[in-house]
Amino acid sequence: MIGALRGPSFWKGQLAMKALVTGGAGFIGSHLCEALLKRGDEVWIVDNLSTGRFENIAHLEDNSKFHYTIDTILDERVVGEATAKVDVVFHLAAAVGVAYIIDNPLKSLETNIKGTEFVLQAANEGKKKVIVFSTSEIYGKANEQPCKETDDRILGATTIARWGYSSSKAIDEFLALAYHREKQLPVVIVRCFNTCGPRQTGQYGMVIPRFVKQALLNRPITVYGDGKQSRCFGDVSDVVRAVIGLLDEPAANGEVFNVGSDIPISIEELAVKIKELTGSRSPVEYIPYDKAYERGFEDMRRRIPDLTKLRDLIGYEPEVSLEQLLERVVADFRK
Repeated sequence: MIGALRGPSFWKGQLAMKALVTGGAGFIGSHLCEALLKRGDEVWIVDNLSTGRFENIAHLEDNSKFHYTIDTILDERVVGEATAKVDVVFHLAAAVGVAYIIDNPLKSLETNIKGTEFVLQAANEGKKKVIVFSTSEIYGKANEQPCKETDDRILGATTIARWGYSSSKAIDEFLALAYHREKQLPVVIVRCFNTCGPRQTGQYGMVIPRFVKQALLNRPITVYGDGKQSRCFGDVSDVVRAVIGLLDEPAANGEVFNVGSDIPISIEELAVKIKELTGSRSPVEYIPYDKAYERGFEDMRRRIPDLTKLRDLIGYEPEVSLEQLLERVVADFRK
């Protein structure tokens, strides 16, 4: 899969690299660890298992090139020691999911801002390259679609917890870009748009695993709002492939990239598609946002990434269709 991308290999002709994946026991992080190990790299992770799960990485325990530390990135010493061992840092550890962020607003802000600061400080000691995972939440309520990396951000009031998360990830980006400009730290920022696939849990508000679980149990498939809002769902294997492609491309340093799929589907269409795919008897039920999340919750009608910048640099194209993605998730739940 990696070979489908244009551009020179970052480690071509060199020894396999050593990588730190913060949040490596999480959904995306565990898939990234697998991909790095598969290409011969040595991998360390730091994860406190607050939203990650040990079962995501248990199958990697016997690999001599895989090392893990169950601890928090809010411990500066832990981050410093782990970073000193590696050549590159993939920084994924963060508060994740709308539901978790609303329930844990203070912890989310602390983890996202202070944790990223510790990672960048440690990486700067040895000028280790950092891939910072950001989010499409950066764009807020922006009406301009598809979203370009240089678009203005439109956010709601500070009384809405969701926008605190968006702001904290924006600060992460500002910090990373400041380290690049002032200290010449090689950084790349990737804004992920609704990444999905096997191992993802619906516990924190992720819609596809939540719908699939409800459908397989023949329980009501709960659509929040009117279901007319649309999103683009990218398979985790495509996202990991793009991220490694950016790692291997020196021209990506100091840049921000949208990553994911750019084919939208409405949430109610997604519910129907999953119901049909699973042969479920589940009814589709609509739940007001105030009941699903919090009073005054704000959502956006459409969110589509502009992938032009990513395509132009590394020749990226999503390879996994939505139907294939859903089949993979359903098979994982059934297993």
